[in-house]
Amino acid sequence: MSLNLKMVKNDVIVRNIQDSDVRKIVDLSHKCFGSEMSLKSEHFKNQLKLFPEGQICVEYKGKMVGNASSLIVNMEDYSDEHCYEEICDEGYIRNHNPTGNHLYGIEVGIDPDYRKMKLGRHLYNGRKKICQDLNLKSIFIGGRMPFFYKYADHLSAEEYVAKVQEEKIYDPVLTFQMRNGFELKHVIKNYLPGDEASLQYGALMEWKNKDYQEK
Repeated sequence: MSLNLKMVKNDVIVRNIQDSDVRKIVDLSHKCFGSEMSLKSEHFKNQLKLFPEGQICVEYKGKMVGNASSLIVNMEDYSDEHCYEEICDEGYIRNHNPTGNHLYGIEVGIDPDYRKMKLGRHLYNGRKKICQDLNLKSIFIGGRMPFFYKYADHLSAEEYVAKVQEEKIYDPVLTFQMRNGFELKHVIKNYLPGDEASLQYGALMEWKNKDYQEK
């Protein structure tokens, strides 16, 4: 499997992460998610070793300001109630399946200083291109629900997501994903330990590759 991604638009470049980028990616992950939830150097190094095609970053005017990690799986191999640590092997992706049919996104981070510039969309477009170039059926993500804690006293997780779908509630992650063509599959309880804002829930979402051809 070989893929060298490079997408350029004005001052924005989306490209594959290189070994020399790991230190910057580690610092970026810590800045985005804090010490408890961020991935570490050993995680990113193993991701690059096992699936370099699926690890991408975005640069703005030469500065690395975001990254996205992924692996390939067969979703049929996992329970509907899988958790984050199971689906990504605690960040090491040793369960990466080169012959699988689905790209699974496990992390997207944008430097907080650059979050109002719509740079996340470039990373998602990069993932979609990877999915298409590798002829995978779809992209799955376990979306965080970072505003759920504001409504948890009177809405269940399922009711909250439904209102986000109806655009009655704005959620910075789920709303973004839905606007990028991802469809809700179902809500997963205890998806991401330590995610207090989401109360550890995750929303399993899918983007289908319309260009997919049966292998």
